[in-house]
Amino acid sequence: MIRITLPDNSVREFPGPVTGAAVAASIGAGLAKAALAIKINGEVKDLTTTLTTDVKLEIITLKSPDALELIRHDCSHIMAQAVQELFPGTQVTFGPATETGFYYDFHRKEPFSTEDLAGIEARMREIVKRDLPFVREVWSRDKAVAYFTEKGESFKAEWIGEIDANEDISIYRQGDAWLDLCYGPHLPSTGKIGQAFKLTKVSGAYWRGDASKPQLQRIYGTAWRTQDELDQYLFQLAEAEKRDHRKLGREMNLFHQQEEAAGMVFWHPKGWTLFRTLENFIRGRLDQNGYVEVKTPQLVDSSLFKASGHWDMYGDNMFKVEVDAGERLFGIKPMNCPAHVQVFRQGLKSYRDLPIRMAEFGACHRNESSGSLHGIMRVRAFTQDDAHIFCREDQITSESLEYCKLQLGVYRDLGFGLDQVSVKLALRPDVRAGTDETWDRAEQGLRDALNAAGLPFEELPNEGAFYGPKVEFHLTDAIGRTWQCGTLQLDFVLPERLDATYIGEDSARHRPVMLHRAILGSLERFIGILIEHYAGKLPLWLAPLQVVVANITGDAEPYAQEVADACRKAGLKVELDARNEKINYKVREHSLAKVPVMLVVGRREAENRTVAIRRMDGETQEVLELAAALTRLTEEAQVPAA
Repeated sequence: MIRITLPDNSVREFPGPVTGAAVAASIGAGLAKAALAIKINGEVKDLTTTLTTDVKLEIITLKSPDALELIRHDCSHIMAQAVQELFPGTQVTFGPATETGFYYDFHRKEPFSTEDLAGIEARMREIVKRDLPFVREVWSRDKAVAYFTEKGESFKAEWIGEIDANEDISIYRQGDAWLDLCYGPHLPSTGKIGQAFKLTKVSGAYWRGDASKPQLQRIYGTAWRTQDELDQYLFQLAEAEKRDHRKLGREMNLFHQQEEAAGMVFWHPKGWTLFRTLENFIRGRLDQNGYVEVKTPQLVDSSLFKASGHWDMYGDNMFKVEVDAGERLFGIKPMNCPAHVQVFRQGLKSYRDLPIRMAEFGACHRNESSGSLHGIMRVRAFTQDDAHIFCREDQITSESLEYCKLQLGVYRDLGFGLDQVSVKLALRPDVRAGTDETWDRAEQGLRDALNAAGLPFEELPNEGAFYGPKVEFHLTDAIGRTWQCGTLQLDFVLPERLDATYIGEDSARHRPVMLHRAILGSLERFIGILIEHYAGKLPLWLAPLQVVVANITGDAEPYAQEVADACRKAGLKVELDARNEKINYKVREHSLAKVPVMLVVGRREAENRTVAIRRMDGETQEVLELAAALTRLTEEAQVPAA
């Protein structure tokens, strides 16, 4: 007798081996029709898998979280079949599911065109309609090598040839005419995939990711459970393209990047104004919350990073400099924490001095790979709004609570509501410093703090830093994308490694606890997030250029200059546009540059001492006396109070 335990803890018994499909049918005809796959003791398998022992079983349907990856995986196989039907002689390599879809790498002399993608997608839809069954077969290694070699599939044959000769090879057929090497699992048939998919682009790749090996063509696609999900994703893609911070950064004249400083940012005056506005906003909050600000060196002897453990863990991502004719090796700091411990160690600290909240807008450098760089979101040189709180163990909860309040308040004032913030607790990784007992204390300390703050959180095994667990704050932007920004890490390890101590109430030396914390993370990256979140239309207080004063006629230019001077005196960031251009041209140009407010003046406004206020998104304009307009705009431009 075989006992099958279902998710509701009900048990079904069968006299002998039974397939997943038969279990679904025993529950009901509706479930049998909807079943796509099964999950056996947490592992997804084909619906046709035979159960021979007692197991916990879940029937996967279209509503199940696991369905999406199955659909995407199957789409990659269907795309490969479509390509080989349309372009005989094309070799297939591999094609996995991705976070939003799938891809497959092909070897073909001629490049695929946009028109080819349309044809491939059409053939995929035809294959789906054929409703071909996915059938798993098990071959010997040698049989598989021989088959793919005979078919001219040298890439598949090479890969399989490196597998142990005694290992069975999993093959999946799609109908009778096409098959592929695959571990599975798959849906029952191509028809179960539906039509909610689309091919998106083609790019280059290399066999096995090695630039010395043959170049391949990678076709990307996206796949979803329903047409509504696909439409929403395509809308998000289109919105993301319109909001791309690199495009908006050019239009707003904020920054540029160039190959001579790959992964670095050239900030233009408006961009640097935005950077300083954000930095000073955070600095104001730190002052209100009892932080002291420090500045530490860019170049630090490797001995400090070796003592902290960063050299072994992050050494490959550090820029290194030899000094004293090669006798000493320095690292350009990739993080600030070892240097902050050195500041803490200067002079004797008492338990009465704690907590010490030490902040730095630290310039850091990391040797990121060229392929991972992305505008100002992923760079090699960045500024962290970094801080380290040195405290006693009994202060962990209260300090963590204060940090959470500060973090959420900043996000609120930057335009992210509490419903747009999710919290995750990253736990001990496999490679780590410190004892299990230390990690137990650290992880529980952060759990206690999050519970005390009333913040629901998800735990992420193996995702913590090597020296301590980490609370991550994830923001959801205006089009539904999530960004991991603020972090709080609880660390018992670095104070021990770098010999940080304070004198306790018992007159003995004790180790402080370090809370590593960032609110924005990288300022460069967060500015990119803000640009995309607001589609460049930043709040007035944050906008690098708040007001443009534009004259309609030449004889209104003196009054326009007077208005601009008055704006500047009132503390507004203003420019005068007195060019000999039509006002509609000026409006279009400054709207493209995302200037929030234009003050338009002509002969009538000059005579009446008024201004016409035109908002970026407004179809109409409002005429106010100059003094009233200045009062309103300066109130709107106030930095949010804590």
